[in-house]
Amino acid sequence: MGFNEFIGKLFGNKQTRDIKEIQPWVEKIKAAYPKYEKMSNDELREATQVIRRKVQDFVIPEKKRIEELKAKVEQTELEDREPLFNQIDKLEKEVLDRYEVVLDEVLPDVFAIIKDTARRFTENEQVEVTATDFDRDLAARHDFVVIDGDKALWQQHWVAGGNDTVWNMIHYDVQLFGGVVLHKGKIAEMATGEGKTLVATLPVFLNALTGNGVHVVTVNDYLAKRDAEWMGPLYMFHGLSVDCIDKHQPNSEARRNAYRADITFGTNNEFGFDYLRDNMASHPNELVQRGHNYAIVDEVDSVLIDDARTPLIISGPVPKGDDQQFEQLRPQVEQLFEAQKRLATQFLADARKKVHSENQEEVAEGFLSLFRSFKALPKNKALIKFLSEPGIKVGMQKTEEIYMEQQNKRMPEAVEPLYFVIDEKLNSVDLTDKGVELISGTNKDPDFFILPDIASQLSELENETDLTQEERLAKKDELLTNYAVKSERIHTINQLLKAYCMFERDVDYIVTEDGKVKIVAAAGATDCTRLSRQRSA
Repeated sequence: MGFNEFIGKLFGNKQTRDIKEIQPWVEKIKAAYPKYEKMSNDELREATQVIRRKVQDFVIPEKKRIEELKAKVEQTELEDREPLFNQIDKLEKEVLDRYEVVLDEVLPDVFAIIKDTARRFTENEQVEVTATDFDRDLAARHDFVVIDGDKALWQQHWVAGGNDTVWNMIHYDVQLFGGVVLHKGKIAEMATGEGKTLVATLPVFLNALTGNGVHVVTVNDYLAKRDAEWMGPLYMFHGLSVDCIDKHQPNSEARRNAYRADITFGTNNEFGFDYLRDNMASHPNELVQRGHNYAIVDEVDSVLIDDARTPLIISGPVPKGDDQQFEQLRPQVEQLFEAQKRLATQFLADARKKVHSENQEEVAEGFLSLFRSFKALPKNKALIKFLSEPGIKVGMQKTEEIYMEQQNKRMPEAVEPLYFVIDEKLNSVDLTDKGVELISGTNKDPDFFILPDIASQLSELENETDLTQEERLAKKDELLTNYAVKSERIHTINQLLKAYCMFERDVDYIVTEDGKVKIVAAAGATDCTRLSRQRSA
């Protein structure tokens, strides 16, 4: 028996330990459930309000003391405020700790309530309750609540993502388990069909009872709006407000109100940009976000790993604006595009010669060349025509599968000869080292198109002990400015490459009489003025 196996038998593996930690919570929820199942609709809603008051009252002494200290700050000289701020920070941490205690205490009841709410909507075409002011306000704005005298009739169906949706989901044990995992601040990995959207309703509902707001972060605006509309009635039934920031313009009062809702849906980019805008605000009244409390991130690998590679940057105006960068960098991108075009044509010609060979090694080489031509310029008409021949596309896909094995382990080997790599599904263009080397050839700076590791640079700066405070601040500004300039430069290169490689005039976009470009999409046309200078012919 190996050492790791011995340790595993002695202490159990991580999966076993996690199950032992979470499963008792599931049993507590199931034990609490029958009590709520027997309640009337009004009693179930009142039970939520009782728990909501309990959660919020649990921290009243600390919050009251914080408000007193904040008022005292305003009456204190600047040099004497630091001890007061330290006290406030300490109390705010105590508030978070106390919330954690009381939320764990009420978790079984809250999860049982939301599960039974889902059951009631599933089993009844209408759920009748005594109408509250909140119900009446919802009925004026939504058609899933109908007021009939002193009663509110909650419908079983509502519009979500443009489709009429009938509620037919009830939380199973696996979803209760996942809900506890998410509340505990861990990642819940669930297979397609296991109801991850339904799982999120449990910790979202629980943490929203604090009144401090919950953010549900999604990868695109359609999902943000759909999920807000789909899951929203479940929360609203218990008096919680729900909104989606992607429905409202940045810096607007409507978006500010969306952040004041008990539960706020939105895309990672919009949450990020609102945070950056708030950090640039000159007055508290200009802020749109409130204090951050609890967030659930859908598709966490995409949001926190894939999308995190693209920095969110808000920069001030520069002479001639973005047009200057596009005009300056356009010749280099044209050079890069032409080099890639020659390469793609060469690979395609090589593929034509070899894929029908009797020699299997040559056939494999031919399909690799074809795959490289596809990753180089997928919209090449000659390539598209060749792929339509019998067996050709299937052969290329088999080659692609080989290089995608083990999480794309061999993909760098496949795309190494290219100057950049196009992924039509992700609508992305990524420069290779060879491409960076080509467009950097005319510049003296070898890192002209390489984004610096700003976190490491700032960390190294903090460790430099021989700088004065003024020198440190000046150097920090220099590093941040350099980062912003290079980020914008790389973004511009990326946009230009997309324009050259992925957009075709009168197919993907049109140029209007006033020189503006309209992107042609299924939902209509979108302004994209800058493209008119990139590929207007």
